[in-house]
Amino acid sequence: MVAIPIVLMFPILLILTAKERWYPAFFAVARAWAKIVLYGSGLIPKVRKQAIVDTRKSYMFVANHTSMADIMLMLYAVKNPFVFVGKKELTKIPVFGFFFKRTCIVVDRSSQQSRKEVFASAQARLQSGTSICIFPEGGVPDDESIILDVFKDGAFRLAITHQIPIVPLTFLDNKKRMSYTFFSGSPGVTRAYVHKEVSTDGLTLADKKTLKDTVYNIIYQKLQMATF
Repeated sequence: MVAIPIVLMFPILLILTAKERWYPAFFAVARAWAKIVLYGSGLIPKVRKQAIVDTRKSYMFVANHTSMADIMLMLYAVKNPFVFVGKKELTKIPVFGFFFKRTCIVVDRSSQQSRKEVFASAQARLQSGTSICIFPEGGVPDDESIILDVFKDGAFRLAITHQIPIVPLTFLDNKKRMSYTFFSGSPGVTRAYVHKEVSTDGLTLADKKTLKDTVYNIIYQKLQMATF
């Protein structure tokens, strides 16, 4: 279901990924793709926002990562054009991986040089007015009993360095709707809660752990409450 809409829209996507200045148009198509995949998979997205997200600003969007549906729900929930920062393994997915490599910031976590290049790529995107999205757990925990895994530093280092606010999102149902365990899950409503932004104004890298803990607790507490 993920690949079929991409194949059908391949010529349009190929054109829109040819130049970076066309990325907002590509992002609009990507949001349409996400909606098709979600509804086509029997998932009904519901989004609630604690505060209005300014579409004229750049943000760091972060969310818990538990499901194959997380990318699609992020695209559905956020209207600000953003690029994902994701692991290089995603580029190996047929069709999807081709466009992921062309439009997203790919990181090889085994390479120190690759991690450094992420910061340069993110800076260029932010200067063009594009936001960044990172799943700070760095991957889906193998143990599905984990509510929220430990956050890595990257998203918070970037946000402080570029003095952009962080917008946490909590995905409340994706794990039970479409987990990485095959033959599990069920169709139904999948909820995304968009929290109010967390400012990084005046913060330095010495504040990185405090900022990371603050954002972690916002998402963790919402997951425990499981209320919308």
